[in-house]
Amino acid sequence: METKRYRVQSLDVLRGLIMVIMALDHARDLFHAVVDGPTGGAALNPTNMETTYPALFFTRWITHFCAPIFVFLAGTSIYLMSQRKSKAEISRFLLTRGIWLMLLDLTIVSFAFTFNPAFNLMIMGVVWAIGVGMVIMALLIHLPYRALLLLGVVIVFGHNLFDLPAIGDSMRGSAFFDIMYFSNFAVLNLDASHALIVVYAFLPWTGVMLLGYCFGRLYRQGFDVKRRQKILLQLGGVAVLLFVLLRFSNWYGDPSPWAVQPKGAIYTFLSFLNCTKYPPSLLYLLMTIGPGMLALVWFEKLQNRFTAVMNVFGRVPMFYYVLHMYMLHGLLVIVFYLQGFGNDDIVDPNSPFLFKPDGVGFELGGVYLVWLGVVAALYPLCVWYNRYKSTHKQWWLSYL
Repeated sequence: METKRYRVQSLDVLRGLIMVIMALDHARDLFHAVVDGPTGGAALNPTNMETTYPALFFTRWITHFCAPIFVFLAGTSIYLMSQRKSKAEISRFLLTRGIWLMLLDLTIVSFAFTFNPAFNLMIMGVVWAIGVGMVIMALLIHLPYRALLLLGVVIVFGHNLFDLPAIGDSMRGSAFFDIMYFSNFAVLNLDASHALIVVYAFLPWTGVMLLGYCFGRLYRQGFDVKRRQKILLQLGGVAVLLFVLLRFSNWYGDPSPWAVQPKGAIYTFLSFLNCTKYPPSLLYLLMTIGPGMLALVWFEKLQNRFTAVMNVFGRVPMFYYVLHMYMLHGLLVIVFYLQGFGNDDIVDPNSPFLFKPDGVGFELGGVYLVWLGVVAALYPLCVWYNRYKSTHKQWWLSYL
């Protein structure tokens, strides 16, 4: 069974926007210089209340929206695919594409981050987590819609129970459970010189993908637009309200409670927003996906040059993702030599990235300039690839 592809512009626009913001986070990772001084170490941890400052904190915080919405919309895309393919066809595609994405992250994407040809460190990041989620979805796709919705709700709302000592302490330290849930940049040694670093645990992100799949029902062809917008406002508003109430109570939903900060009210507010990403807490997901739903209402009504540009990025997300990392790290190599560093400085024991010793890079303003330049340079390439995908039918295009 195969019918004509049905695309929703507002979904592509939101996906494109978060892809653009994602590049800011990676530009900050690579180009924000670690220097001596009271705030110099903030480049290593921009959400540390003792060393950060508001501009740096919000540079990191705004990028928190990227991974949850990216994974959520990946689930939505699977649902829309189910409107034109049989369950058997979807299952085969998800299995093969999921395995491909896992391998892509461990090889091509890991090299883009590290520039280490020996692959001493391979990163299990967001692309890997999406791949695992797709492999799991290849099995679950045969279940009824309500069963998938219930499973997604249970995972997203219940996974923080693993943070309770009575439940989680016996599991911590196990490689499987680190990959499943407890990863906070856990390192799994393969041999004396090669290791995996687990950045994205697959269980909570699979829950997000499941809910994104169920969310896709609002975008099936023929669904009333006004009714969808009303539901989006309700869902997004409830998610934001629930975040505020649960976060204020410090009762459940995040292992790191907020606290009044000695540096003043603004830092207390930052502490309130500073939710756990690794693994993504319930409050982190409510704080990001809820506003994403509200943004979809706006983007459905808005059509201008901005949405047209974001729409292009949103239609070729994996192509953009891979290219932006190679472009950023390639620019870092140039900056590395221009700033007077030499070959002896390429490998720094304090950094998993080659060409990233302390001191290389810029202050925060320079990071923003690099980000904007890379996004602008990628736009014509994404326009070309989007046109190519629209006019060609090779099988491999659905994998990139």
